[in-house]
Amino acid sequence: MLVIVDMQARLLPHLDGAQRLTERVGTLLRAANLLDVPVVCTEQNPQRLGGTADSLLGDLRSAKPIEKHTFDATLAPAFIDALPSAPATLWVAGAEGHVCVLLTVLGLLRLGYRVEYVADAVASRRAADRAVAIERAQQDGARLTTVETTIFGWLGSFRHPRFRDVLALLK
Repeated sequence: MLVIVDMQARLLPHLDGAQRLTERVGTLLRAANLLDVPVVCTEQNPQRLGGTADSLLGDLRSAKPIEKHTFDATLAPAFIDALPSAPATLWVAGAEGHVCVLLTVLGLLRLGYRVEYVADAVASRRAADRAVAIERAQQDGARLTTVETTIFGWLGSFRHPRFRDVLALLK
C-alpha cells in the first residue's frame, strides 16, 4: 500500500523542493494506479491547510483523503481502518518529512508494519529537517527507497504486462 501524507495546496508552496515533490508523488500515484497498488492519503487539518493539491486529486482515484488532526496518522482511527493488517509493507511519501511523515512512519513501525520511506518523494520547509527525518526514520527501522526503486519493485519484471506503460511515467 502507498501512503501519501499531507500533500496539501496551502502547505506545498512553503516546502523546499515543492515542485519536485509534487512530481515525484504524482509519479508514484500514477504507477500505483497502473499496477493496482492500493493508496491511502491523509490531510492535516484541511480547514486551515486546504485539501490535497489539485494536481494530485485526479491520480487519487477512489482514495478519498482521510482528515486528521494528529501529526502521527496512526492516531487517527480512520487511517488505521484503511490499512491492511500488519506486517504488510507500506511505502510512505509526502510532507512534511520531519513532522507528519516521520511521526506516521514511527507509528507504523510501532504497529508492526514494514515501512519503506520514499526519500525522494518527501519534503520539509528546510532541507536540514528533511535530512534529519530521513536519518531518524532509518535509525528506527524504516528502509529508505526512491520512487524508481519502488515502482520497479512493484513491477517485479520487465515481463509485467504494464511495464511499458509504467516505464513511460519515468521518462
